[in-house]
Amino acid sequence: MRVLFVGDIVGRAGRKILREKLGPVCHSNNVDFTILNVENAAGGFGITRKIGEEFMRLHVDVMTSGNHIWDNPEAFSYLEAQPMLLRPENYPPGLPGSGSCLATSETGIAVGVINLQGRVFMNPLDCPFRAAEKLVEELKEKTDVIIVDFHAEATSEKMAMGWFLDGKVSAVLGTHTHVPTADNRILPSGTAYVTDVGMTGAYDSIIGMQVETALPRFLNGISRARFEPASGNPRLCSVLMDINPGTGKCNSIERVDL
Repeated sequence: MRVLFVGDIVGRAGRKILREKLGPVCHSNNVDFTILNVENAAGGFGITRKIGEEFMRLHVDVMTSGNHIWDNPEAFSYLEAQPMLLRPENYPPGLPGSGSCLATSETGIAVGVINLQGRVFMNPLDCPFRAAEKLVEELKEKTDVIIVDFHAEATSEKMAMGWFLDGKVSAVLGTHTHVPTADNRILPSGTAYVTDVGMTGAYDSIIGMQVETALPRFLNGISRARFEPASGNPRLCSVLMDINPGTGKCNSIERVDL
């Protein structure tokens, strides 16, 4: 089966190029199942129900997220209402939503999706490795095709998760840094890996935000202006995987960047 994972959608520019390019990409590559990271979709911070439902109408199967999912208050109720919208599993108990789901592709194949968040250079959370172990064990009872979105800052932590889950899941895909990496590969036991899928948004920017609002923070340590998503040079960044549904092992992973 063919699975497409689209990196962090950032603001209006990201939503626009997604609307324009997702359908043709899926059609030309015979995509069976599509996953988006949506934590920056609403003005660069969080997601709204309206935007999420628009994505689902584009035949998106599952939406993942990360630390910015909580930036928009509307996400709290939307997480409760939409089981195909995930937030990182390793947040403390009591928060709305879930860090995993089981969905079905157009061809009837069950696909497990897991969302985790890293701890290195990020807010302290429960252990993502132990959370991954638990969720993989649960999903393995229902499917061998399991995709992990590991939303983390440090490349070392992402690589560690890839090796930790090699042979246990179909793919470990890094998100969060918004910078696409060129290290997509199949690990020895059949798990696809990439350190960061990259963002879908404006690349004439500082990780999706307008240069003029983001740059002062680096020049003088403060920024009075609210960060605003940029609009110039929009790109869609994604990875396309070919997965054996019988074994869950990945045959190939390639970048699809437009």
